[in-house]
Amino acid sequence: MRDVVQIQEMCLIFLRECPSGALHLHEFKKIFGVQSSSPEDSLFLETIFRSFDTNQVKDRQTLDFIEYVAALNLILRGNLEDRLKWSFKMYDRDGNGKLDRSEVKRLIRVRKTCVTQKAKVGLTPSQICDRIFDLVDDNNDGEITLSEFMEGAKKDQWLMDLLNLDVNTSGWVMQNCRKLP
Repeated sequence: MRDVVQIQEMCLIFLRECPSGALHLHEFKKIFGVQSSSPEDSLFLETIFRSFDTNQVKDRQTLDFIEYVAALNLILRGNLEDRLKWSFKMYDRDGNGKLDRSEVKRLIRVRKTCVTQKAKVGLTPSQICDRIFDLVDDNNDGEITLSEFMEGAKKDQWLMDLLNLDVNTSGWVMQNCRKLP
């Protein structure tokens, strides 16, 4: 019964913020207070938004209520494996099932502050990218598959912290949801 009440509350918040029944990217940023944040935070939120826009109607960029609830469920209740798969999907820009160096460098750029704090002072983004590939690219083909990504993240804590950037997303969501009117 508690879940039904929570879904009803989420629906009321969703409809109050999105009377059209569709959550647009600019509304998503507003809900999470990103208008005045850094470009990295804005880009990270856009990346998250796109990863949950499952129907991805061209030029529409909206989430419906089901996509919104699925996103919150994954972020708040998803297990490590599900969150790693989501992280991988989020950064696999071309959808080919592999991360190349440009996609990994984009991951580093998107979460620049987070990555540079977690990576040891003195490492450049290129050095961070090289270290990720050294640890994860088992067959040295210049691409990271989902299985390499998941195995690498599970066996190396430094890598887990870098690749699984959504580890504390639930805390971030809870903190920012409290800001809602």
